[in-house]
This record gives sequence, structure tokens and C-alpha cells, in this order.
Amino acid sequence: MTWRFLANQLLSTLFEPPCAGCRQRLHRPLDGAVCDECWASLRLARPLSERLSSEHAVSWTCAVDHYEGRIKEIIHALKYERRRSIAPRLAALMRERGDALLRDASAVVPVPLHPRREYERGFNQAEDLAMHLGLPIARLLKRVRHTPSQIDLPKEQRQTNVKGAFDLAVRGSRLPAPSSRLPVPGIVVLIDDVSTTGSTLEACARVLKEAGVKEVRALTAARVVNARR
Repeated sequence: MTWRFLANQLLSTLFEPPCAGCRQRLHRPLDGAVCDECWASLRLARPLSERLSSEHAVSWTCAVDHYEGRIKEIIHALKYERRRSIAPRLAALMRERGDALLRDASAVVPVPLHPRREYERGFNQAEDLAMHLGLPIARLLKRVRHTPSQIDLPKEQRQTNVKGAFDLAVRGSRLPAPSSRLPVPGIVVLIDDVSTTGSTLEACARVLKEAGVKEVRALTAARVVNARR
């Protein structure tokens, strides 16, 4: 028996920490906030990959699964319970399912939170996910207007809600040509935890394309069912 095995047994017995996905007791809490069975079930999900028409600023989207069941609980635990150990393995699933979408991209761009919301939460979950996708992170955007959560709004209000909410992190000119320091404006991939109707991703993509990015794709952990455009 190793110290890790004994520590897992002790923590599991004394504190009975719940899995973020199924809420059953974690038998190896030192290995993360989600049990192996829940991660295995997500690997069985069929990825939601979609090429969009030229009328959209986002050309291609992909999500690991629908925003329901275990993945919904896992994302909720990451965002609102601050169980940030979830991010590396969730990002690994995103990287696996979005491999084709990521393959020829120059950088990933995390969807920013408004400074007030990021201060309240203590971190940006999109940035935590972006860190583990194997591409450079380009922090090209900032949120300039505090808005209600898209999930809390009726479908018809979501596009209006994010209109004018994003801008370039450094405003003043078009983005520079690709270089070793800033690998844009080639193909970039927006990263977020959940896509509701796609309005937030579209708003971000429009800013990037107006600044000179050639193509914008989007990769999320989940997509809300029946809430697309």
C-alpha cells in the first residue's frame, strides 16, 4: 500500500466527498473531483461538430456533449463550486473531440468574463480550459459590458444581451501579422465552457474578424440542447 492509496481511503471515509457528476462518494478524491465512471460516460458521448454558413462569423463549432446530465453538473462544479481540478481532464476531452478543429489553428482565444464577474468568481473557467488544449493562448478580447448569463435569458434576448459586450483587449489598430510571439491573424479557436445559442461566440468572432483574423472557430465543453440559432 502506498501513502496515496491510504490517503484516498482516509479522505473518502472521513469526508465522503461527492463526485461532481453523479454525486456518489469519491473513492479516490486525490485524483480529482469527478469519478472514473463519469469521465468514461462522457467519452461515449457523440461530439457535436457543425460547419456553419458564411453568414456566421464563426465558421465551425464543436462541443463534447449536450448541456445536460453529468456534464452539466461537472461544469457547474467547475464554475460555481470552484473545483478547478476538473479543467485539465475536461479540456482533454475537448481536445480529443475537437482535434480536427484545432489541428491547423494558430491559437486559442478564451471568451473573457467581465472584470467584476471574474473578481467575484476568482477565475475565468474558459481560460482554465484553454490552458490545457495544446495551443498558444491569445488573450485578444475583453468584456466591456457586464451582462446577465445567457442561460438565464429567453432565446430571443440573447443576441441583444451580448451586442457590444466585447472589444479587442488592446484597441487602436488591426491585429499584427502572424509572428512567433502573436500567432494571429490566421485561424483562431474561441474557447468557452457552454454555448447556449452561439450568440456570445458570434459576438466575439465578429470583433476578431473585423480586426483582421482570417477564420474563427469555436470549441466548448457543452452546447445547450435546442437553443442554437
